[in-house]
Amino acid sequence: MPTIRTVLFDLDGTLIDSIELILASYRHTLASHGHPPTPDSEWMRGVGTPLRVQLAPWARSPDHLQAMVTTYREYNLANHDRMITAFPGVVELVRGIRRAGLRTGVVTSKTREGTLRGLRLVGLEEHLEVLICADDVQHPKPHPEPVRRAVAELDADPTATLFVGDSIHDLHSGRQAGVLTGAVLWGPFSRDDLELGEPDYWLEAPEDIRDLIFT
Repeated sequence: MPTIRTVLFDLDGTLIDSIELILASYRHTLASHGHPPTPDSEWMRGVGTPLRVQLAPWARSPDHLQAMVTTYREYNLANHDRMITAFPGVVELVRGIRRAGLRTGVVTSKTREGTLRGLRLVGLEEHLEVLICADDVQHPKPHPEPVRRAVAELDADPTATLFVGDSIHDLHSGRQAGVLTGAVLWGPFSRDDLELGEPDYWLEAPEDIRDLIFT
């Protein structure tokens, strides 16, 4: 088993339980712009990719896309604090990793503003050294650029880095970046959903990460 010295985390569905807020924000956005409802399963397929990518098929023009993005963000931020929680055991896990001297970061398709708000809400902002967000990269997940950038900013060894995520896009990004990947099963996706990502590790609970690192 390789020695892991750096742990990178996805945000939504991995550190924070935000899926219902995300889905509600998409429903509100489509309704506000006169579009018929879309099954939640359609949105779930794109979880882990940027907001603009998700909304682009419903936009009539670049200006309309921007208006939809604005509608989504306004609703999301207005309801954020009442609908967001940390997954059980996650806060203690991340704090323990930092106390042990390992490097940490977040790699997310969320904006930096939204990322910081979520981390502050659950008490994790000070325990994650590097944030790579949607506004920091040209090529978002599943492209390897976000993970590679996090590794570079931490001056980490890719072969001793674990990227933990709940979506197929996380796993593809991590694998292409040359790091170890861990598939989260406490988020919204099942093992069947994530099999094609070929993760190095299956993680049933946050404690599995602790055992993987420290055992």
